[in-house]
Amino acid sequence: TAAHCTDFLSADDEVFVSFAVDVDPIPSKLLPGTAISHPQFGHDQANSFDIAVVDLNRDVTGLTPAEIPEVGLLDDMAAAGTLQGSSYTAVGYGVHEPERGGGPPRFPYDGMRWRSVSSFSALNNAWLRLSQNDATGDAGTCFGDSGGPNFLGAGAEETDTIASITVTGDAMCLATNVTYRLDTPWVHEFLEPFLD
Repeated sequence: TAAHCTDFLSADDEVFVSFAVDVDPIPSKLLPGTAISHPQFGHDQANSFDIAVVDLNRDVTGLTPAEIPEVGLLDDMAAAGTLQGSSYTAVGYGVHEPERGGGPPRFPYDGMRWRSVSSFSALNNAWLRLSQNDATGDAGTCFGDSGGPNFLGAGAEETDTIASITVTGDAMCLATNVTYRLDTPWVHEFLEPFLD
């Protein structure tokens, strides 16, 4: 998940995870755990370290975990010329794009898990920026989707590799999904103790 979703918690705060399809109403099966934010979160303008994990109190069975990309995957794609034109499938439970008219914009929320497809926009050391411009056929994320996965590929080409996690975007959720890369050495170093 994203560290900005967990960093305000104390070490004694218990958090809960659900693997339910919808989260409204609150699912009956919630799994308790402890949130652990990256220790460098918020201390570097060039790299936000906006990543955290929820360490569950017990093992979970019956689910197939998603994959973390190899270090440098997106850089390798850029070097091979395959990053430009690549697509990503975002998954989240956040609000939808704003409805306008009769006052300030309203962001509807239904508590359901949604998927959207975005295309590559830009890459730097820490972030993968994705287009969610409707005029180019892209969709994306909004408030409440932070920490959610952006799977490499879309449709028949979608993989189980989480290229990045959603961390921010434009204020109206209409142009850019700014995601935090999972293929960097510092992310792998942070996640390694929690991975099999």
